[in-house]
Amino acid sequence: MQRRSMLVAAATGAAGALWTLSALSADGDKSKFRRIPTQFIAALGDPGANSGTGAQTWGVWPVDPGPRGVRLSQFAQLQKAGGVAPDGWKFDNKDWWVEEHGLIMEQPKFPVTPGTFLVTGDRAISTSLTIHPVDKNGIGRWELGDRATLHDVTHLGCRAARYMPAATGAACSPVNVPQTAFPVEPGGAMPPVAGCAQQDYAVLIVIGVALKA
Repeated sequence: MQRRSMLVAAATGAAGALWTLSALSADGDKSKFRRIPTQFIAALGDPGANSGTGAQTWGVWPVDPGPRGVRLSQFAQLQKAGGVAPDGWKFDNKDWWVEEHGLIMEQPKFPVTPGTFLVTGDRAISTSLTIHPVDKNGIGRWELGDRATLHDVTHLGCRAARYMPAATGAACSPVNVPQTAFPVEPGGAMPPVAGCAQQDYAVLIVIGVALKA
């Protein structure tokens, strides 16, 4: 999940710090966005949906986790260091993440703070993503602008999977990850791991945040 060069310029086609997009919300409001250092959202949902629920399960990496990752082949060294990676994040043996090149990543931060963001899949579409505050039942709603789908703003080259023990006492370890499965093809499924329950996440690139009215 390493940052692509000139990602922001390529994705937006804009050189300035603000963007104005049309049809960003259901009521037709337009929003302006302030450029921010690139972030990455780990999202779950129907790839063909323009909106949905479940945003309370989404997380965000404030910085690119790829360069901060630890190779699976170096897991023994990570263990010897008490699970503390060279960049200071802590490995959790009951909840760990792997990216498309076979790097163990730090966990994203949960949940994503509600707001409106400019997101892209680094392909054809850059548009708004609004994440609403959770309702009384703890459910978070999300919606995309410009009739975009979740697939449209998913960066297919960035793969991210979460692994947790499939049952109490199950041996779910990076040691069991098939290293020959990497690199994972863009849009491909991450490899299953013995003893683990697996959840693949879509990765959205965040390049701006809406300015307050």
